[in-house]
Amino acid sequence: MAGELISREALERIIQRAAELQAAERDIGEGLTKDELLTLGQDVGIPTRYLQQALLEEQTRTVVEEGHGTLPWLAGPLRLSAARVVPGERAALLKALGGWMEDEELLQVKRRYADRTSWEPKVGAFASIQRALGSKGKTYALARAAEVAGQVTQLEPGFCHAQLMANVQNLRKARLAGAGALAALATAAVALGAAVPIALISPLLFVTGAALGVTALFVARRHRPQNERVQVGLEQVLDRLERGEIRPEHALPGQKSSAFVRIAEELRKAFDVPGTRPRG
Repeated sequence: MAGELISREALERIIQRAAELQAAERDIGEGLTKDELLTLGQDVGIPTRYLQQALLEEQTRTVVEEGHGTLPWLAGPLRLSAARVVPGERAALLKALGGWMEDEELLQVKRRYADRTSWEPKVGAFASIQRALGSKGKTYALARAAEVAGQVTQLEPGFCHAQLMANVQNLRKARLAGAGALAALATAAVALGAAVPIALISPLLFVTGAALGVTALFVARRHRPQNERVQVGLEQVLDRLERGEIRPEHALPGQKSSAFVRIAEELRKAFDVPGTRPRG
């Protein structure tokens, strides 16, 4: 219908299908060389830089396999990861990423390695207050993880492979501890019900034990919503890095305001007080 907006999901399907139809008109045999792929992209109007980035993403794509067995199903994975091919040079991207993690994600450097950097949640009252305020819906999801590691690898001039990995072992341990306590209570209730064969009390203890057991399972299986928030946080950082919203200027000394000023700014955003401006 003329003038009707096409949703993002539908647009992606349409473009993918159009590309398939265009490719079907050519005899590609078992595949195409890189030069042939670039020529095909020019024929369908795709800029070369986007094709190069997509090609590099495919070459560096890794499949993360989820753990098998009862424990991974019950408690979830120990680590989450996200990777992307982004435009830029390694030194500038590393500097920009480091500044963003410290200023915008409330993380601090834990270790610097030759090929990667790891961050951990900032400690202290100021960082806790900022996380608690969370202006404009910001949840600081990455600060929930025990550690976040970032690695940037230069693939060719103008393009790098950026990978972020979050260690969520702390969240998993907390869930298992809570589920274990509930399971212990459930076992005790069932055992007491078997040991005290009283007409009214015994069935009540069995029902209580069953309810506690189901609750323990629910607590352990809450890894999906918790991990989704961290995973989205990783992807959002890469989105900003890819679009150039994260720049080296984030890491420049002298531009970081004091903790008091940042908390005042968070308060201003949280309460949206009209007529007030952040002080430099």
